[in-house]
Amino acid sequence: MLALATVSPGEPEIFAALQGEGVSAGRPCVFVRLSRCNLACEWCDTAYTWRFAGDNRPHRDGVDFDRAANQVTLDEADVAARIAGLGQALPAPRLVITGGEPLLQAAPLARMLGALAGLRPGVTVEVETNGTIAPPPALADLVAQWNVSPKLAHSGNARDLAIRPEALAGFVASGRAWFKFVVASPEDADEVAALAEAHALPASRILLMPEGRDAATLRARMAWLAPLCLARGYSLSDRLHIHLSGDTRGT
Repeated sequence: MLALATVSPGEPEIFAALQGEGVSAGRPCVFVRLSRCNLACEWCDTAYTWRFAGDNRPHRDGVDFDRAANQVTLDEADVAARIAGLGQALPAPRLVITGGEPLLQAAPLARMLGALAGLRPGVTVEVETNGTIAPPPALADLVAQWNVSPKLAHSGNARDLAIRPEALAGFVASGRAWFKFVVASPEDADEVAALAEAHALPASRILLMPEGRDAATLRARMAWLAPLCLARGYSLSDRLHIHLSGDTRGT
């Protein structure tokens, strides 16, 4: 069974949209948003996947969510069938699994992808992860691209929880990982450079993305992020879905 986020009570967050972030930005994809996370970023824009009533981990909005309304549990075969149905409209189906933290559910996720392969062969799978959990081989073999987003100090997470050297080393060794850092100030880029050096993250595989949940904030931060990326050899990632749909679920 898989625990998924919802777009409305009882309705899982499985949808088709353009990828808004990272190296696949602009591509048509099917998205599946899983519930639960092992970290708690103060600026998280999907806190409804983890900050349920009774969870006192800090978040700048100070809002908690009813678990029953914001989480639904489905059989892996059911999830695979829903994805396959949406993917029929895409000539080159691409699936993005996001969260929350998907690797908390690695075993059922691998079973779901196995079922999906039987229903819709040829799907390219991306997994968005915070990079703290090493994927088991049964799952890793089914994933074409890892979108790894290690959390910086401004996320509010303790360093020893947010940065796991062994897991990062595994993603680097896979040759299938891109490292996307959420940046809120120029000083954050210095932290990225230090992490890149400490963990052998190739500059050609690093993207800096402005933190922000509205288009004006994103534009303002990209104005100073762009020259930083150019100077360090990093790529710049926008958040297209925010410009197109705002900070909303199912986009």
